[in-house]
Amino acid sequence: MSSRRYVQGWGALSLAVGAVLVGTAAQPRGRSDSLPVGAPESIAIVSVDSCSTSGLCSAPRHTITLSGGHTLTGHPLTLDARATGPVELALRTPGLLADVAVTDGRGRRVAGTPSADGTRWTSVAALPAGRRYTARLVVERRGGASGPHRRFARLEFRTPAAPAGERLTVTFGPKDGATYGVGQPITAELSHPVPADAPASRSVVERALQVRAERRVVGAWHWVDSTTLHYRPRDYWPARTTVRVRSGLEGLHVSGGLHGGPSRPLTFTTGDRVEAVTDISTLRMTVFRDGTAVRTIPVTTGKAGYRTRGGTKVVLAKEPVVRMRGDSIGIARGSSDSYDLDVHWATRVTWSGEYLHAAPWSVDVQGRENVSHGCIGMSTEDAAWFFRAVREGDLVRVVNGFGQPMTAFGNGFGDWNLSWAEWRRGSALTGTAAAAPANSLRPAL
Repeated sequence: MSSRRYVQGWGALSLAVGAVLVGTAAQPRGRSDSLPVGAPESIAIVSVDSCSTSGLCSAPRHTITLSGGHTLTGHPLTLDARATGPVELALRTPGLLADVAVTDGRGRRVAGTPSADGTRWTSVAALPAGRRYTARLVVERRGGASGPHRRFARLEFRTPAAPAGERLTVTFGPKDGATYGVGQPITAELSHPVPADAPASRSVVERALQVRAERRVVGAWHWVDSTTLHYRPRDYWPARTTVRVRSGLEGLHVSGGLHGGPSRPLTFTTGDRVEAVTDISTLRMTVFRDGTAVRTIPVTTGKAGYRTRGGTKVVLAKEPVVRMRGDSIGIARGSSDSYDLDVHWATRVTWSGEYLHAAPWSVDVQGRENVSHGCIGMSTEDAAWFFRAVREGDLVRVVNGFGQPMTAFGNGFGDWNLSWAEWRRGSALTGTAAAAPANSLRPAL
């Protein structure tokens, strides 16, 4: 049914509210859903409640009265600034809220859930400070033989500016506007710590960090520590797609006196799906592009005492020439294992110094024996080809080896070595997976 039919006989409500409209989803105590004494049945009352865990909203505080043929409104609403929970709109008279749509100033719909009895609507989260919103309500009352009567109301409100204090901002990675491999995680560095013992604050942050890919993916954030989050899909990113990341934290109450501040968004694209698989049992590395093997290269990997890490790694950087010294990994100068070399066509996969690189000094044993100090060595020709074939974010997997597994964090991007279930356990939203209720939409980018 169109909104034009909804407004028949009632008129539309348009009320500007210069107050914070925030509240908890808790059922207000002492609420009466019956009409006020002596009120005609054509009147409907909708309340906008501001609640907090300290006991606000124990009774209807602010109401909007609709009557046949005209609209009655009171003085501008000023709600209690101590309230920091979600917005609640409630019908105080018999009937149902048949539909509620709340949008921000850019027309993006705010996620919310109706109550089981259809008399209340509650936003999924608190609304940012200093923003303007519009709520469109459809109120349904029982009718006679002609069926139920439906009426439309429109409410405009504004949340006040956040109080003075510190602001939580986010710096996203990787680099904006560049192209990366399908294994590239998204990083979010917070300007202030949000500790693990503040799960509600972590949930606020996580819900506000929005990731959208042109080709839809299922993904989640994972808290690495109190100031760092990583985001990855359940599987790798789709090849040749665009990923957009933004923070919706600005104006949100995070904890105590900490509110969200402005952060720069991030956009990047993915290239082909490139994956290099080194099988230590055969000492061969096969490079796949979009699932097709394009080159197989004989290699040498870490010898006893210096085994190459197993598992999935992500290309971190490419360095045409890098100086490698044994003392940088704890090998004493002058010992039989000591080395100091200028190495060419070096593709880095760990911060501690594991590379895939040219090793012309070991060509005779490549494909037959492990003689390196942990890197994957190959001929100069093959290393130059590999260097040109890969980009940051491409995948390097080491299988059937003897080394310790690649750690998930702290030495590069080992994110893919966690199962999806393990990854999800690092989210403050575990079990709810960043999905808005089915009847609501999250703001689109």
